[in-house]
Amino acid sequence: MTDRNDELAANLAKVERRIAAACAAAGRKREEVTLIVVTKTYPASDVRLLSGLGVRHVAENRDQDAAPKAAECSDLPLSWHFVGQLQTNKVRSVVGYADVVQSVDRSRLVTALSKEAERAGRELGCLLQVALDAGERERGERGGVAPAGIEELADLVARAPGLRLDGLMTVAPLTGEYAGRQRAAFERLMDLSTDLRRAHPAANMVSAGMSADLEEAVAAGATHVRVGTAVLGVRAGLG
Repeated sequence: MTDRNDELAANLAKVERRIAAACAAAGRKREEVTLIVVTKTYPASDVRLLSGLGVRHVAENRDQDAAPKAAECSDLPLSWHFVGQLQTNKVRSVVGYADVVQSVDRSRLVTALSKEAERAGRELGCLLQVALDAGERERGERGGVAPAGIEELADLVARAPGLRLDGLMTVAPLTGEYAGRQRAAFERLMDLSTDLRRAHPAANMVSAGMSADLEEAVAAGATHVRVGTAVLGVRAGLG
């Protein structure tokens, strides 16, 4: 495990330098940006090593992988973020370990999350996933609420027992007007965040940017970046 620990340490250091440089270029303080390491497809042993290297936020996108991993790492000082499309039949399990669900995109999911958070006696952070490839009232190809639906969904989360409205998340779209224009997409998300905070001032979290485009996200004003392959590498067979 020493070799793997060294590999992760080196990769983390590279990502840290990238974030620090992006913050400096944008005139931002380094502490304004939180790194979330996306550990999907990687074993609990890697999560344990990352924790030892100072990582405090990890993300998963599939409950069947995340639930046993979170249980195995329950002794670690970690915040778990769920970032994948979430079906309502997985909500009870996800609420058992996730501190934040970043992919809230429909009223039915809000109702289910609220019910299970109340049952578990927990307060669950929620980000609205914004689909910048969606029409006015559609969902995006990879989930997400259209910009026109943010206000209504935000109000629903804010009123829901057991839930806390933390802000917005997006994935750089592959289609539509923002395809290949990550900086513009993230700037649009920041504009939507500004609008949201007029009604919900505490909902100031903006999760955007991944391994390939974290610099654009930091430049636009993201508060959290979700980095997987740049820290953990590309698993064989994943491409």
